[in-house]
Amino acid sequence: MKKITIIGGGIIGMTLAVYLDHTQYEVTVIDQLTGQATSASAGIISPWLSKRRNKKWYQLAQDGAAFFEKLVKDFALDQTIYAPSGTLILRPEEELLTLAELASTRKETAPEIGDIKLLNGMQTKQALPLLRARPSLSISGGGRLDGRAYLLRLRALAEQKNVRFIAGVARIQKHTDSWQVRVNQHNLLSDILCITAGPGIAGLLAPLGYHVDVRPQKGQLLSFSTPFKTDDWPVAMLAGEGDLIPFANGNILLGATHENDAQWDLTPTAAAKEQLTAGIRDFLDDPSALFTTPLSFRVGTRAYTPDFAPFFGDVSGQGTLYAASGLGSSGLTTGPYIGYLLACSFNHAAHEKDDFSQYSKPVNEYVHLIP
Repeated sequence: MKKITIIGGGIIGMTLAVYLDHTQYEVTVIDQLTGQATSASAGIISPWLSKRRNKKWYQLAQDGAAFFEKLVKDFALDQTIYAPSGTLILRPEEELLTLAELASTRKETAPEIGDIKLLNGMQTKQALPLLRARPSLSISGGGRLDGRAYLLRLRALAEQKNVRFIAGVARIQKHTDSWQVRVNQHNLLSDILCITAGPGIAGLLAPLGYHVDVRPQKGQLLSFSTPFKTDDWPVAMLAGEGDLIPFANGNILLGATHENDAQWDLTPTAAAKEQLTAGIRDFLDDPSALFTTPLSFRVGTRAYTPDFAPFFGDVSGQGTLYAASGLGSSGLTTGPYIGYLLACSFNHAAHEKDDFSQYSKPVNEYVHLIP
């Protein structure tokens, strides 16, 4: 039985760990826990109206959204983790017409978009009572995912499959025909390494002579505990950075920020609170009804690349060293699918020949040996 060590217990690493064939592999997951983007995140699964021009990214996001039907069944995700809530998009009325046309076009290859409806102001408010009566576009196929709850569920599933977990900072060395990984007092030998540690991937691969073109980006969300009956509310994509994401039991998340200069700082800030609340204030019928409820922060560090596209694949060219990172703000949509694709690759004998080119540039355009 071969040994796989996954460094990074976020959305890619944990999905990979559970989907691996545990009759073929002995699996260890190493994670330092601090600042993990997934555990701080909650977001909208609704990529179809993105105007990004990167066709590879859109194909990955579209297929990632379609994958959720299988993901929910395979992992028995309840509605506290993932819910097909539907999505409301609030924009100027003329822009909504354009987006409705785009949705209709993209539905031809993505039927999971579901029903597409232009709503008047009263219909918008009826769907999500916190909002003012403004026109919106409703996409029934959209959903919401709580990253923290997702990781807790996968941790339980992984433990049932005897996945070994080690908390700490890993250090990697090449050891003849295998990899040596040191973490705390542990000294592990592994046949295959898969590095899924977000922006931390750069520091992990540097001692092996690799430069990774990835940067950290701080993201802050606000979490409100409200008395509202939110279980059936849709998520709302508002202009700017203020997505409104209702979860079950009155929990409502607002976010997130994109702070390129904050690097690894995980300090919640008043500036982020002001930015996020100011960004949605005009969309709310009564802002105080939300803003006066108990509030907490979620703060994490995303990885992003210069072209804002993720990468994943075989770095070594020999099927022994894999890397995946650069998810940016779409990680909840694309991350589970990337983990699944990598697991399918490992579960087949010829995994080193797998081609991910429809979804991303070659991994060596982001991870390359230092001359």
